[in-house]
Amino acid sequence: MPELKYALVHEWLTPLATGGSELVVKEILKHIDADLYALIDFESTNPESYLYQRQIGTTFLQHFPLARRGVQNYLPLLPLAIEQLDLGDYDVILSSSHAVAKGVLTRPEQLHLCYCHTPMRYAWDLTFDYLKQSKLGRGIPGWASRYILHKMRLWDAISANRVDRFIANSKYTARRIWRCYRRKAEVIYPPIDVDRFPFQAQKQDFYVTVCRLVSYKQVRLMVEAFNQLGRNLVVIGTGPQREELEEIAKPNIQFLGFQPNEVVDKYMSEAKAFVYAACEDFGIAIVEAQACGTPAIAYKGGGATETVKDIRADLAKGTGLLFFPQKPEALIEAIHTFCQLEAQ
Repeated sequence: MPELKYALVHEWLTPLATGGSELVVKEILKHIDADLYALIDFESTNPESYLYQRQIGTTFLQHFPLARRGVQNYLPLLPLAIEQLDLGDYDVILSSSHAVAKGVLTRPEQLHLCYCHTPMRYAWDLTFDYLKQSKLGRGIPGWASRYILHKMRLWDAISANRVDRFIANSKYTARRIWRCYRRKAEVIYPPIDVDRFPFQAQKQDFYVTVCRLVSYKQVRLMVEAFNQLGRNLVVIGTGPQREELEEIAKPNIQFLGFQPNEVVDKYMSEAKAFVYAACEDFGIAIVEAQACGTPAIAYKGGGATETVKDIRADLAKGTGLLFFPQKPEALIEAIHTFCQLEAQ
């Protein structure tokens, strides 16, 4: 029997794209000999990347002037671009999708498995957040943007039929896949190298968060809470909101920008607690913090409800604390509760 040929399709590969979906791609390539495809690729020319000098198939967006800064600048063209990838020579198509990767065109005799990190957020539950962040919610640009997102939703729902089997990164994502596409999904949690993180029982007097500085990560909520608390918060990560957040942050909040794994590991292991206010589909950073022996104080929604054991339910076996609703006051109350329990 001839050996099967695999293709792995991801949305975009850039030095700034270092989130959970990229970790999944890296792990898949460790175990499956697959040819890699993406809308754009700036990693195969990056000497520091594990993809350096790898042959990666791309689309016409690769040559567009703003692609390196973010292929999302060409949002209306993403469905068209992904459909231009010719994967006819492969037996199995694996898509790592949080936007359009699952929309590749396949033949009836091919098998298409999709590891879905999330249905397209800006087309579904984060539509209005996207419009506010891009300042396209009003006037003629607003109507045009809403129409484009409407068309994206239609394409997203239709393209889900091109997938033979969905895999979700959490039970929460599986529910969202069902709601958006009416498709069942098997849950396989993403890979986490827990042995990488040093366990440190002795903690320092600061809290830490690690995430991209974009609106849906709710970093502003954390900044507002710690402005009132006066406790030390270290923010690791970069993004378009950094300047805005630094302007409102008080001196007890420190922004470190993007940091290598060694620095992230050090701050995670030494922090009093890891703080996270976003509703994540899974939330790899939340699990990484707990691997360091650092409690996680996270919003009670999304994947965090599957990975954090609330210490209020079981102080001996608890690994963190969940807060609700998604407001600064709730986070402040959670930190006060955490400090009281810590003192016991």
